[in-house]
Amino acid sequence: MTAGRAALLVVLGLTLSAPRSTHAQTPSQPGSPDPETPRVLPIHDSVWLEELTWLEVRDLMRGGHRTVLIPTGGIEQNGPYLALGKHSIILRATMDAVARELGNALVAPVISFVPEGDLEPPSGHMRYPGTVSLTQETFRALLTDIARSMKVHGFEHVILLGDSGGNQDGMAAVASALSAEWKGSATDIAHVPEYYDNARWNAWLAEQGVVETLEGLHDDVRHSSIMMLVDPTYVRAQPRIDAGLFHINGIDLAPVERTRTLARRLVAYQAQVTAAAIREKVGASREP
Repeated sequence: MTAGRAALLVVLGLTLSAPRSTHAQTPSQPGSPDPETPRVLPIHDSVWLEELTWLEVRDLMRGGHRTVLIPTGGIEQNGPYLALGKHSIILRATMDAVARELGNALVAPVISFVPEGDLEPPSGHMRYPGTVSLTQETFRALLTDIARSMKVHGFEHVILLGDSGGNQDGMAAVASALSAEWKGSATDIAHVPEYYDNARWNAWLAEQGVVETLEGLHDDVRHSSIMMLVDPTYVRAQPRIDAGLFHINGIDLAPVERTRTLARRLVAYQAQVTAAAIREKVGASREP
């Protein structure tokens, strides 16, 4: 063995036996930047968590956006001309409006998987192709984990809202359980059934002259018009116009822009009522 090789082995031996400072030598994990990384771009104009970057969410929260809305929709049988995602599609319009009406809220991704009927034997909406159903236990567990995630991130107010009747009991149960679990913490949770006040929204439509005669198709002007506000293709507007079928419950849905204008006004009204209910619940949760 040469003198140079022997010296190299001695150096390697000393290096391997020397104690290591894990703090100083541990490299940063790929894809895990410093949480305090500065944001260099303007914040994108959206209230939806899934459309924002983590930098934008972080800075919005630091600027006061400490309320998060968790909406539940559904994938179910609807009228013969409506997309299965009716409730989830409607939430794209209404939750955006509610969050902006509040001014300090962000919106979690819509929970589209909810109880829709039994699987064996199929019941409720599960009798129709395309429907996706969860058990109440699975739905509540999913909702609970999402709510807990929002608490971890530091949201102060977690608000549960559902666009379908079958979602209401599960959301109320989760809100009650987590309210007890989180008592004394910096985060509260509330279910807001005022959002799903169908009688109130239909009464508003009647005041606008929209008086329907139900045809038993699991469809009405309110749902169709708000879906059209998001995208008229969700109600198959043009094919129905071509076939002379662009009406529901005795109400003509044409012209498209007139119905979309009605929907904008309805969504604004629903957002005002819902935001007021949220403010009341949040205020009550902070009372000693």
